[in-house]
Order: sequence, then structure tokens, then C-alpha cells
Amino acid sequence: MGILEGLILGIIQGLTEFLPVSSSGHLEIVKALFGSNVIAEESMFMTVMLHGATALSTIVIFRKEIGEILGGLFQFKWNEQTIFSLKIILSMVPAAIVGVVFADQLETLFENQIVLVGFMLLVTAGLLFLADKAKTTEKGVSYSNAIVIGIAQAIAILPGISRSGATISTSVMLGIDRTRATRFSFLMVVPLILGKMAKDLLSSEFTVSGESAMPVIVGFIAAFLTGLLACTWMIKLVRKSKLTYFSIYCGVVGLVAIVCGLFC
Repeated sequence: MGILEGLILGIIQGLTEFLPVSSSGHLEIVKALFGSNVIAEESMFMTVMLHGATALSTIVIFRKEIGEILGGLFQFKWNEQTIFSLKIILSMVPAAIVGVVFADQLETLFENQIVLVGFMLLVTAGLLFLADKAKTTEKGVSYSNAIVIGIAQAIAILPGISRSGATISTSVMLGIDRTRATRFSFLMVVPLILGKMAKDLLSSEFTVSGESAMPVIVGFIAAFLTGLLACTWMIKLVRKSKLTYFSIYCGVVGLVAIVCGLFC
């Protein structure tokens, strides 16, 4: 893998991790168009590092909120930070269960299932459209809301369903304030990403040579910087009810994927 490939992968990861267009769906489309070997050339270490970069960009954007949450937890008191942390933990449970129990079955969904990706992108488009039409409220995230949003995140494991799109859309349709919905959506994924990174690092043996280190570094920096921009942009878009543009994009790409999968 060269430096240019590392740069491109980093930019794609940074954008698709936060914008509601499904990074897994786009990955499957690239596989179908250019062949699985293109993606196979990307090392597991690169994958882990790129996810680490976008997790880091989330932490930077929400550093104040994360600091308050950690500070409240270490006080060992029943306060607002503790309650919010419990809601984050609740939201993680469905995705963690699905990821562990159905790991083998999920792998088969990422084997050139281009038609499935197309239909799931249409689902994402529908969710984004409905979220944009939802009324703006000042409601916060309740415990029951956290579980429902967590279920949406678990469903978003399917290739083609955007994680951020599913969780933010579900939150907004539940009547949660748009800014709170975006904040909760991005914060709830950080522990899952870090946990997945730790699992991959502990269960795999990585060998990184001097030649392959530079693409990883370039990719990491690109994913981090792009992630900062995409995360900030997404917060503004949700607040201003501008998700319809992404709904149209996902709808068009979904239809193209279905047609290509059936007839190409």
C-alpha cells in the first residue's frame, strides 16, 4: 500500500464515519466495482489505526463533555454525569450482543452482497428523510430512548445502514433535541470503537515495516483531520435540518447499487 492509497483511505474513513452515508456500504460497493483484492491489500493494522483516528477526532470535538463525564464518575456520586454515562452504557449493549453472538453470520453479509447494500442504503435514505421532517423539541435522552437508539446502532451493523444516520434519525424521531441527539450518537460509539480496537490489537499479530509505516501515518492524520471537519459539519447539518441532501444521495447510490448488483 502506497502513501496515496493511505491518504485516500484516511479521507474516506474520516468522512463516512460521521456523515450519514454508511462507510461499510461504500466499502462493499468498492469491492464490487474493483474486486475484493483492492480492499484485501489494506492491512488490519491500517483499519485499526483509521478507526482510532476517527475515535480521537470524536474525543477532541467532545473533549469538554467527556471531561465532565469522567470527572462526575470519579466523584462516585449520583449526578448528571453518572446518569448520562449509564445511558451511554445502555445504548452500547444491543450492538455488543449482536457483535458477539452473531459474529459469524454478520461476516457473510460482507461478502459482495451489493444488492443488500443497495436496499439498506434506501433504508438509510428513508430514515434521514423522516428525521428531517420531525418536529424540533427540547427533549433529552431517557433510559428507554438510550435502549432504542442502541438497537438502531445494532441494526446499523448491516452494510449500507449508516450508524450515525440510524442513531441520529432515531433520536430525532423520538423527539430528542437535535443537538443532544448528535452529541449522544457520536459519544455512544467511542467506547465501542476503542473496545473493538483493543480486541483486534490483542487477537492479531501486526508486523509493520518501515516502508508500510508511512501510509499508515498519512492515513491516520488524514482520517483524524477529515473526521474533525466531518463531525463539526454533521452537528451543524442536523441542527439546521439538512439531512435531506444525504437522503437523496443514499437513495441514488442505493438504486445504482441494486441495478448493478442485479444486472451487471
